[in-house]
Amino acid sequence: MHGVLSAPRRPSGVLTGACIGAAMVVAGTGALKAAGTSAARTPAVVLVLPVVFAGTVGGLGAALLTAAAAAAALNLAFIDPLWTFKINSVDDGVAFAVFVAVAVVVGTLVASETDRRRAAERRTAEVEALHRRYEEVVAERERLMEESHQLALLSRVDEQRRALLRSVSHDLRTPLAAIRALTSDLRAGVPYDDETRDELLEVVNDEAERLDRLVANLLSLSRIEAGAFQPDRQAVALDELVPEVVGRLGRLFEGVVVEDALPPDLPLLDADYSQLDQVLTNLLENGARHAPPGTTLEVGARCAGAAVEVWVRDEGPGVDLSRRSELFEPFRRGPGSTSSGIGLAICRAIVEAHGGHLDVTNEPSGGARFEFTVPVHHG
Repeated sequence: MHGVLSAPRRPSGVLTGACIGAAMVVAGTGALKAAGTSAARTPAVVLVLPVVFAGTVGGLGAALLTAAAAAAALNLAFIDPLWTFKINSVDDGVAFAVFVAVAVVVGTLVASETDRRRAAERRTAEVEALHRRYEEVVAERERLMEESHQLALLSRVDEQRRALLRSVSHDLRTPLAAIRALTSDLRAGVPYDDETRDELLEVVNDEAERLDRLVANLLSLSRIEAGAFQPDRQAVALDELVPEVVGRLGRLFEGVVVEDALPPDLPLLDADYSQLDQVLTNLLENGARHAPPGTTLEVGARCAGAAVEVWVRDEGPGVDLSRRSELFEPFRRGPGSTSSGIGLAICRAIVEAHGGHLDVTNEPSGGARFEFTVPVHHG
């Protein structure tokens, strides 16, 4: 930038300014002579003007050349003896010297000010160019950040797709393998007594319901990601819903005591019945997986102002609270978990769609406590 600002004026600019200044000197001299002006004072004032114009156009060089031309014109055309460079009078000599000094000083000042103005204009243009370049760089940076964000989203989607395939392939194969094995035995005519046959059919039914829960979770997850997950609110009696869910999951609780801690005066909930059923099913299934044999799995609730707090508490090993947020992310499994990794994520999405909040804590006596809130039904 400094090299551009301190660069000398191009000769073409000096020559142009000098030519224009000389032309103005000739024109001014001719006009003054035609007007019959003989005294040197008026021509001296008039002939300074070409110096000013030449300094503005061509800079210092043009101003000095024009000043020399103006001095020569003043001497030749207006100072006796005319048309010679001699000066007979001391007063005319002093006037001529003052004119030359004034012309040089004025030309120098005008050229210097013109150079400063042009340098300022160049600096302004460079600053504007740098600002435009800065804006281009910022826009390019934002574009790259947006592309990076899109790539990160695509990478996350791809990672979730792979996790979904792993999860589904495992979770679907396990109950399907059991169903196929049992139905193959039953179709092959293996001699089972009625009690054993009924028990095997119950296992088939349980595994089919397990598949149904997995498919329901996957469908709910797709609706959540599509932004089309809205609850159809109605009055829900929690003391009727909980026994229904527990009864449907009966075989999951073998060796575990399910304790109903619902108060008798619990108000109706303002919720989507099937979605609340899905929340309780996922939480109870999760608790059953982690509850050691012979322990208690508790379902309880209490009023909390305009909402009802519902909890599912087990007596298992508890959760790592440092990874609490990961528990509610899709396809995130805890150490040693055999779940699909989407149940808790769906629970949180459903609860938040109802305007509530789902969280997990560890009980002082051991075990995890999942608690969520649902608004009370009015009207």
